[in-house]
Amino acid sequence: MQKSKLRTAVMLCATAALAAAIPVPASAAGSAPASVSASAESRPSAHAVAVDCFSQAQVRPGDFLLACGDGNNRLVDIHWSHWGPASAMGTALDAVNDCQPYCAAGTFHSYPVIVRLDHPETWRAHPEQRQFTQLHLVYTDGTPAHTERVVTHELWD
Repeated sequence: MQKSKLRTAVMLCATAALAAAIPVPASAAGSAPASVSASAESRPSAHAVAVDCFSQAQVRPGDFLLACGDGNNRLVDIHWSHWGPASAMGTALDAVNDCQPYCAAGTFHSYPVIVRLDHPETWRAHPEQRQFTQLHLVYTDGTPAHTERVVTHELWD
């Protein structure tokens, strides 16, 4: 029970640290009343999307492939706490193949992470839509080999 409380406290602190460490664009930091913000976020066009390896728009995906070429890295069991026009935030497991002794014979290991999507830009394939261009991971209980605790990925178009 004590370990569960400690893990929860660590997750909350990591979430707060990630939110504080990632700059918010000036357009997202406006002072619009909450009722205006809520109504703006309820419109589908107000939300940015995550574009997957197959060029499909995803909103609140339950899993997300990070290694498009070989499938050796994927976010699974994603639980989104926020999905808005400027950012999205959630928790997941980062399933990573250790490729030992080589990738086809490797073993997948899962690491709990806090996920943040941000830096929305116009999606070239669908100019009427905005897509998140950066994905940030904060590992909360161990990391894959040769991986920092905080990692930023540029997402594809």
